[in-house]
Amino acid sequence: SNVLLDEDMVAHVSDFGIARFLCEGESIAQTKTLATVGYIAPEYGMEGLVSTRCDVYSYGIMLMETFTRRKPTDEIFARDLSLKGWVNDSLPNTITQIIDANLLRPEEGDLTAKVQCVASIMELALNCSTESPQERISMRAALPALKKIRLRFLANSRGTT
Repeated sequence: SNVLLDEDMVAHVSDFGIARFLCEGESIAQTKTLATVGYIAPEYGMEGLVSTRCDVYSYGIMLMETFTRRKPTDEIFARDLSLKGWVNDSLPNTITQIIDANLLRPEEGDLTAKVQCVASIMELALNCSTESPQERISMRAALPALKKIRLRFLANSRGTT
């Protein structure tokens, strides 16, 4: 909900409300950042460790939210179930049960190509949001993976491979 797309489909962060400015005389140790629950990487939430891998984790969660239309804070994820677990459990056989139904309208193109595309995006999202930052994919690797998924979708939806 903090990411907006412009007319060229370029993403922009819209809200810096989770950050806190340092006042004069305050040190970084005295100021804490309040991050949105469900989007923060485990190493940040538990140990306060910040890196670009934390951003990759949040990006993975945002991808899952975008294609499932579920927030990590939705009521169905209150107990032992999480958005990540829900997505992971759906792959590969029941992915259609968690995808936003608006994305699967059969009258708007090849349903099989759409399902394959979203399944690939969900796999990438899970790779972005692995628990271990060392095992997490980098954004440098995620971007070409997304481009490849897009090209495969376009080829499959046109009937070519």
